[in-house]
Amino acid sequence: MMDLLFDPLFRLPLLIGLCASIVLPLLGAFLHAREEWLAALGVAHVTAAAQLVGAALGWPLLASGALGAVIAVAAKQLSAQQGNLGYALMMLAGWSALYLVAANSALGESLGHALSDGQIFLVGKEQFTAILVVSLPFLACIPWWSRRLLRARFFSGYEQANQLPAWRWHGSFDLLAALLLAFSTASLGLMASFALVVLPAWAVFGWCKSWQQSLVACVIIGVFSYLIAFIVALTEDQPFAPVQVAVLLTLAVLSRLSRIIIHHRS
Repeated sequence: MMDLLFDPLFRLPLLIGLCASIVLPLLGAFLHAREEWLAALGVAHVTAAAQLVGAALGWPLLASGALGAVIAVAAKQLSAQQGNLGYALMMLAGWSALYLVAANSALGESLGHALSDGQIFLVGKEQFTAILVVSLPFLACIPWWSRRLLRARFFSGYEQANQLPAWRWHGSFDLLAALLLAFSTASLGLMASFALVVLPAWAVFGWCKSWQQSLVACVIIGVFSYLIAFIVALTEDQPFAPVQVAVLLTLAVLSRLSRIIIHHRS
């Protein structure tokens, strides 16, 4: 089984998935702390719809992904006052647009299903370049974001009282998060990407004692689940995205149950 991980045929899919399984759980930790985890599903649907429109027009992935990210950030800002209801409306609008474009374009439904279900074993250099271009600045910004975004979450009046340029960290985070979701969705699929955002943070936030510990634990669960799903999907000839979600859900539930058991015994 380990030979599959180093097979040149699957080298790019493995690297793309590893990038996503590192950065998406980190993104999920921030969204979980900000109580915006449902925004990830709304943003992913909007960016997927924009990428499908771009593909129908013959645009490169970087261009269509960037367009989708800008639209998603604008939609998120407009719906932010509605909380999770606004994010649910984004998801429904993106889902509707995604499948209407798929049904009425020359591409047919195949590309729409590829964005929804994932095409990790068919990705190439374009997808790898796209996710790498976003992952590196995202990782570089984490120390800068951590203090500012968490402070804004727990001390909401601090920025306004001190007249801080809060748009710089809120805007940069939203834009890079949307780009990350756009390019990971194009490779892993909608629900696999969403699961990597939501489940690791949900699994570890109940028992981690610090923010840094939470980030490390999220990455461990994300990478471990991805490697298991990658091998199982290849060896058993299964679709990747459902396997990824099932493995990650199992690990997250076991993590939460183990925490409950330890708590009751102590």
